[in-house]
Amino acid sequence: MYDFAAFDKKIAATKEWLIQEFSGIRTGRAAPALLDSVQVNAYGSRSPLKQIANVGVEEARILRVSAYDPSLIKEIEKAIVAADLGVGTSTDGTTVRVTFPELTGERRTQLLKLAKQKLEDARTTLRHERDEIWSDIQLKEREGTLTEDDKFSLKDELQKKIDGANKSLEESYVRKEQEITS
Repeated sequence: MYDFAAFDKKIAATKEWLIQEFSGIRTGRAAPALLDSVQVNAYGSRSPLKQIANVGVEEARILRVSAYDPSLIKEIEKAIVAADLGVGTSTDGTTVRVTFPELTGERRTQLLKLAKQKLEDARTTLRHERDEIWSDIQLKEREGTLTEDDKFSLKDELQKKIDGANKSLEESYVRKEQEITS
């Protein structure tokens, strides 16, 4: 009757986007994913940090960045500072240590608001996609390729997909909320 494959891909892409956005919201714990957005000037071009260095967790609030080429340590440190992630850096010549400060109550509240906004952005994207699919279904019914019964059964199926996606997005938010508040 109707192919929801493209819609399913958009739902998956939206979920992936939200997870990526949540990984960028820094909590008090050190997580290597927090440095994924850092771009380093290396060998005459900008490269993602993870392509030129190994990032590992040293302690609960400290990441250790070990460059594959030790001559890039200074550039890596400059790139982390320039990314303005609110972290401290120190180097011993061969590695860069990235220290995450403790979160204050006010900062936790700001992070929760930011996470909630990202969740709403994802929901808005899904609503927009749902509206496009619904318009297409209505058009097909007016053209005569779908019956009225088919239209309403497809509407129910579409709503079930949206409900499932929203539940999944909400679960991601709850996990991030727990991470921020703990």
